[in-house]
Amino acid sequence: MPICVNSEIGSLKKVLLHRPGRELEYLVPGELERLLFDDIPYLAVARREHDTFARILRDQGAEVVYLEELMAETLRAVPGLRDRFVRQFLAESGGTARRYADELYEMLMAEESDLALVERTMSGVSAAALPDDGAKSPLVSLAKNRRRYILDPIPNLYFTRDPFACIGRGAALNSMYSATRRRETIYGEYILRYHPDFAGKVPLYFDRDYPFSIEGGDIFNLSRKVVAVGISQRTTPEAVETLSARIFADEESSVRRVLALDIPSLRAFMHLDTVLTQVDRDKFTVHPEILDDLRIYEIVPGEKGGLRVRERRESLERVLAEALEVDRVTLIRCGGKDSIASEREQWNDGSNTLCLAPGKIVVYDRNYVTNQLLRSQGLEVFEMPSSELSRGRGGPRCMSMPLQRLPV
Repeated sequence: MPICVNSEIGSLKKVLLHRPGRELEYLVPGELERLLFDDIPYLAVARREHDTFARILRDQGAEVVYLEELMAETLRAVPGLRDRFVRQFLAESGGTARRYADELYEMLMAEESDLALVERTMSGVSAAALPDDGAKSPLVSLAKNRRRYILDPIPNLYFTRDPFACIGRGAALNSMYSATRRRETIYGEYILRYHPDFAGKVPLYFDRDYPFSIEGGDIFNLSRKVVAVGISQRTTPEAVETLSARIFADEESSVRRVLALDIPSLRAFMHLDTVLTQVDRDKFTVHPEILDDLRIYEIVPGEKGGLRVRERRESLERVLAEALEVDRVTLIRCGGKDSIASEREQWNDGSNTLCLAPGKIVVYDRNYVTNQLLRSQGLEVFEMPSSELSRGRGGPRCMSMPLQRLPV
């Protein structure tokens, strides 16, 4: 079974990452907001930090696979797929890319290896990389900014959690909230549909062309029976309904309940996993600012393929304890009782942890207040450096997509 993820905490056996590439070097101050960054990471250091992250995962028994390599393997596996991928990618890359589609197609297809081709689509192409064509575009030739992108970079790719999400034996191929991230799901689509390890073996519970946005940072596998989904800045209630109905329609899926957690629609809380992650059988990190305004809805199968929904009025602890079938749940507050530390460390993803096994988690080293609280709760904490990776506003969970976990 190529995908098997029935919890947030089962021992991690296989995980998908993307090692940051040249796409980060195409970030410039005037494009940061559009490309969803607040600052420009230093690529060489970001790569060293990411390599440390991957080494921690391997040392704890996980097989690490990379998005760019899986995509290259996919192109090699199917004759003619390279041409189809490039044409689709350019068609979805905006008006400027379509204007220069012939030149870009020639450039990309000339890459000697499939891996180099994939990495070039990720890094983007600047105007300076194409020759001037005064006859074809005389005004553009005279007036264009030499730093302008002809093909936009995709700098958020190292957050592999979001473009698709593993749910049980299946996956949601997500419809991304922001236009700048929508091409990320092309890679997931090709891998899931055509890679020999996945083709025909993975039911899809959501598709990238659906009209309502949903992202993987909002999707939690609490157990074989219960999935939680955040209603957030980037995931709509319509998408949660669609996902729930598709999961329930799969007769081989054991999921029979979806908990929709409605959190404030803010960039600081962009996904559920920026404010809540599971770290043990009965423990979660949480950003305390969401607790007063949080609303929880329970979705179960209704009659004739419909849905039944009710609001849960109990506390988050009580609802999570019931879902996990434990007596009680402990919420470990990001930053503890210090409101300044809480706000600072949440901004740097103090609540965003990746569980390697029950009670074993990866965290950013910079969140020292929260990390000490986690240790005081008996958790084994693996700290990774984070000065550059954290500039993208995402933590260890954001940067990883588990493909296989052992049963809890």
